[in-house]
Amino acid sequence: MDQRRMDQRRMDQQGDVSQCVTSMKPRKENPMTTVAMKTPRIVSPQAWEVERQKLLEKEKELTHARDAMAAQRRRMPWMALEKKYEFDGPTGKASLLDLFEGRRQLIVYRAFFEPGVFGWPDHACRGCSLGADQVSHLAHLNTRDTTLAFASRAPQKDIQGLKARMGWEMPWYTITDSFDADFGVDQWHGHNVFFREGERVFRTYFINNRGDEAMGTTWSYLDVTALGRQEEWEDSPEGYPQTPPYKWWNWHDEYADKRDPAAKHEAGA
Repeated sequence: MDQRRMDQRRMDQQGDVSQCVTSMKPRKENPMTTVAMKTPRIVSPQAWEVERQKLLEKEKELTHARDAMAAQRRRMPWMALEKKYEFDGPTGKASLLDLFEGRRQLIVYRAFFEPGVFGWPDHACRGCSLGADQVSHLAHLNTRDTTLAFASRAPQKDIQGLKARMGWEMPWYTITDSFDADFGVDQWHGHNVFFREGERVFRTYFINNRGDEAMGTTWSYLDVTALGRQEEWEDSPEGYPQTPPYKWWNWHDEYADKRDPAAKHEAGA
């Protein structure tokens, strides 16, 4: 092998080693994982169970307080809506009444997806998107006479594209008038809750800020509505619809079958 080829081979080998060394350099540590944690004390299983029981009592208090708060929501006075509102939907113009989809209760979440919002036009705002990812299967809400809808100022073409890309299935409408300003969601996200009696619509509740963080489950939505979960254990005004707990629960693709889910299972259907 001549000197020139030997020198070239030596340079190639050095380059290979240099590349390996470069690739093996330690990555920058995530500061969240390098800060020394002052962890709780380590105890025996028996001592751990004692501590858990102490917290369990507090958790029960919190659950009962949450139930009591929901009961107060069901006694909130209603605000009659005198103004008509119009939205653009996937099939054309839609009134606020149309958003109910024939049900008695409606929850409208104001999501920020429009020009001027960070992420446009590829994404809705990060917080609103995180909330959309949390939405549970809507069939469970629908069977309790409740509709959930999202509303933004983006055109329907962009909304439908966003839903398809992100895998979201909730109804999503375009605000075309002062709906957002009239209901406190022109500058910040929030859930407005409405009730329908025939053609008359009432605003029954509103939740935003930190309250929005917990939204997404069937129960969190029902707990802010005028009718609640509609189960017999709830403290609700006289005459409110109520059924036994568990009995109405079903697989989301079988709510059209009105038979009791437990009886259906026992029958082998």
